[in-house]
Amino acid sequence: MKLIKKSLIVILTGAPSVVMGNGFRLVSQDAFATARGEAFVATADNASAVHYNPAGLTQLRGQNVRGGIYGLHFDPTYQAPAGSPNAGKTYHIENQDAVAPQIFYAYGLENVPVTLGLGIYAPNGASVTWPQDTGFRAVATEGDLTYLRVNPVVAVEILPGLSLAGGVMVDYGDIALEQGLLRTEKPFANSFRFEGDDIALGYNLGLLWKINQQWSFGATYRSPVSLSFKGETQLEQQPLINPTKIDAETEFEFPYTAVFGLSYRPTPKWNFEVNADFSNWSSIDTVTIRQKEVPPFPVQQDIPVNLSFEDSWMYKAGVTHYLDDGWHASVGYLFNQNSVASDYYSPTVADLDRHFLTFGIGREWACYRFDLAYQIGYGPDREVTGSSPGSTPGRFVGQSADGTYGFRSQGVLLSVGMKF
Repeated sequence: MKLIKKSLIVILTGAPSVVMGNGFRLVSQDAFATARGEAFVATADNASAVHYNPAGLTQLRGQNVRGGIYGLHFDPTYQAPAGSPNAGKTYHIENQDAVAPQIFYAYGLENVPVTLGLGIYAPNGASVTWPQDTGFRAVATEGDLTYLRVNPVVAVEILPGLSLAGGVMVDYGDIALEQGLLRTEKPFANSFRFEGDDIALGYNLGLLWKINQQWSFGATYRSPVSLSFKGETQLEQQPLINPTKIDAETEFEFPYTAVFGLSYRPTPKWNFEVNADFSNWSSIDTVTIRQKEVPPFPVQQDIPVNLSFEDSWMYKAGVTHYLDDGWHASVGYLFNQNSVASDYYSPTVADLDRHFLTFGIGREWACYRFDLAYQIGYGPDREVTGSSPGSTPGRFVGQSADGTYGFRSQGVLLSVGMKF
């Protein structure tokens, strides 16, 4: 297990810590799929199908490798509410740029309708650090989740045009959460921080039914994954509590997801697709940080953090036009439903309804292929009122996450592939 963990950490260097998708989801894993608004589950015709729909791998013969990189500039904002000391002031998170690599491999066996696949990518991620003077310091100041998945799969065409697939998800997660213990960080240093990591297993399933030359139906399911983050807490409240570290752990159950899609190809030159994508984010409700020793008074030994996430949907639509000389162009749209209720709103997730518009081009020639996608995201301002702090410090000092949240983003994704 230690060897696996060290190997994953090496692969993880440069992997994403970004706020994308409902909750923590990072849905953009391939430039061609992204250019189509992520509407790809009923097409799934390159090696990134390992993630989007592993059953689509049966469309590939021989060996196929495809790698990509996703560069993202994202800008969640917060405006303090009327009546607060900083009323009307707009705040931005500290680090607004992220890079996410991914790589996929597929091998279609000869003489049998079986294809093997492997993907290494980051399906979830979050990294938000707010300034200390927002007015919700005792609610949260930082949330960072780094997440990596190693995903071997097997796809089989059981009948002409009908393929099934299944795989194992080996997931590694590293999390850090921080908040203040008092309203301000001065004159006396004060903070509470938890850091931990874990490896866990899950599985994914896929189905692709090519009904005829015009219509295809695709579906995929990814199981929930429960990560028991083991690490330590770091707390300080001068002059009463000196810097203290205590072994601690907490558990997150990341949700199952289910995606359904229908592709229509009126001619070989056009491919239209729509998808519906469900996430069971209500599996994350109250998370308890359990410390192995009794911390200095007044910090609790077991610390409940109310999150109360909600189930949510993504709706995706895309179209690709295949041009001459191997060129193709795509456009897409994705609506991402909010998954964080106002009751215990978390500034470190800062979720709200979001709209994404995407464009892309690509070309396939000989044994090579490249795709380039541009993505722009927009979230209409969300006003949060009447929220309660998720943990004790915010309630004790009378701070909440109330205010107005917004979102803007721009992303570029490049994928290149080769078959041999």
